Amino acid sequence: MKQFMSVVRFKFGFTSVRMRDWSVGVSIMVLTLIFIIRYEQSDHTHTVDDSSIEGESVHEPAKKPHFMTLEDLDYLFSNKSFFGEEEVSNGMLVWSRMRPFLERPDALPETAQGIEEATLAMKGLVLEINREKRAYSSGMVSKEIRRICPDFVTAFDKDLSGLSHVLLELPCGLIEDSSITLVGIPDEHSSSFQIQLVGSGLSGETRRPIILRYNVNFSKPSIVQNTWTEKLGWGNEERCQYHGSLKNHLVDELPLCNKQTGRIISEKSSNDDATMELSLSNANFPFLKGSPFTAALWFGLEGFHMTINGRHETSFAYREKLEPWLVSAVKVSGGLKMLSVLATRLPIPDDHASLIIEEKLKAPSLSGTRIELLVGVFSTGNNFKRRMALRRSWMQYEAVRSGKVAVRFLIGLHTNEKVNLEMWRESKAYGDIQFMPFVDYYGLLSLKTVALCILGTKVIPAKYIMKTDDDAFVRIDELLSSLEERPSSALLYGLISFDSSPDREQGSKWFIPKEEWPLDSYPPWAHGPGYIISHDIAKFVVKGHRQRDLGLFKLEDVAMGIWIQQFNQTIKRVKYINDKRFHNSDCKSNYILVHYQTPRLILCLWEKLQKENQSICCE
Repeated sequence: MKQFMSVVRFKFGFTSVRMRDWSVGVSIMVLTLIFIIRYEQSDHTHTVDDSSIEGESVHEPAKKPHFMTLEDLDYLFSNKSFFGEEEVSNGMLVWSRMRPFLERPDALPETAQGIEEATLAMKGLVLEINREKRAYSSGMVSKEIRRICPDFVTAFDKDLSGLSHVLLELPCGLIEDSSITLVGIPDEHSSSFQIQLVGSGLSGETRRPIILRYNVNFSKPSIVQNTWTEKLGWGNEERCQYHGSLKNHLVDELPLCNKQTGRIISEKSSNDDATMELSLSNANFPFLKGSPFTAALWFGLEGFHMTINGRHETSFAYREKLEPWLVSAVKVSGGLKMLSVLATRLPIPDDHASLIIEEKLKAPSLSGTRIELLVGVFSTGNNFKRRMALRRSWMQYEAVRSGKVAVRFLIGLHTNEKVNLEMWRESKAYGDIQFMPFVDYYGLLSLKTVALCILGTKVIPAKYIMKTDDDAFVRIDELLSSLEERPSSALLYGLISFDSSPDREQGSKWFIPKEEWPLDSYPPWAHGPGYIISHDIAKFVVKGHRQRDLGLFKLEDVAMGIWIQQFNQTIKRVKYINDKRFHNSDCKSNYILVHYQTPRLILCLWEKLQKENQSICCE
């Protein structure tokens, strides 16, 4: 469900959503110094000339439905995709039980695409694994094989006039903490230039998807943002058009366009429909021909944000199946003298091949009897740092190390083969990952919820099952103490919403049309960053989906609320226990759970608990 942060951190040291005006000269000087320093490390430059990514001249193909094939399912659930190694096959214990839940006729819309892409990803991963095995057996393991995810990449000095462009490859994609900074000078005779975030190409597709296209137009000063895929063509472009109040169009609490950039005027389109368009005056337009600029593109919880010379200018909400972790390259083209482009804070895993893994970081062996609590952590492939922060912090509680509590990461495959290879290495090293037989998409989170219920009832039977996220800190000691006072059956425990309505705004990440949920309100549900259900409810969810008595729903936390309502009506009266110590979007002392914590904050919270034995928030 929709979460907001009271403060959005701006990359490169800015710490408030109220962006301040910085002089162009100072911004250029500071970033130029950064690039000069980085330039000395040329092994981090990843550029290729990819002429397969064109501009807006592409014809839109007819929109086609996505059908999963039996061949894809057969491959994913055959022995070909089980690598035969105990460390990895243990990470596919839920995978092997998921087929009946994927091939149902009322599957979620993204299921077919998620399975098709997972099949391609798995085939690529098997090839990478075999290649690495041969390299190890021959003693020829190179630094390149071991280090495939650099923490930054750069490119310098390129005149993009004419048809030339620069493509900066991001070997392991982007994460929420990443940022991309471009220093350039628009050509005096230029009519436009573009910055594009492109995804990984799939088999059978001639062009890679565009996760974000940022088009700067000088003819009629404007900034246009959009997306493109080969199957669906161009999406709905955003020219900062508003059909209502500005306050209703916020991304991470930032407006789609900076109000200072221009003025809102009413214009008539060719079909006489009134539209509201933000017309950018030359005086306030953030780009000037012949004048250098510094553009910083950074990634929030809800969307992309662009600042020009230190001032926030535009925001763009993430779109379904075009999420930021899918980005694999940055393309810059058009009438521009590009001085430098730098992608920083990229996802980097630990070097499992060369480090001796501390025993305390590995998942402890379980007794085989029902444990007290299973914690399922929803994570995405390249969130390496987040997972390591959890392993070094609250996963070190004695209850976890002793096997009373088990913690497992639930992760779908990635479209980036390098990320999948790193996940495979990570799974072997720590033994705490359960792979999902589909590519991670927001619209498929409910399948992970079903998978967690399978894990907690069939694979690691537990009295209670908890769902949380990889950016949450959980006080396992306080949680167990609290559960001692709670019923052992028919329980939903967490921060519960008793009065909420579907989001009917098209284009929203949480949009639910009336066809999917016709009622004006949802049944009680617990916020997704952290909630606990009893074993009997998890068992009911698994059985209900196997027999197809329960329907799937896009929003995983609301979906659990819908399923529990059916349990409440048909099996047993549910105890809904609301606890405000589960903090959904901020941190307050005396917490059980806090959300939206960076790896640094996660480790800080753990350190404060160890030193002061108090649940004190970190700044």
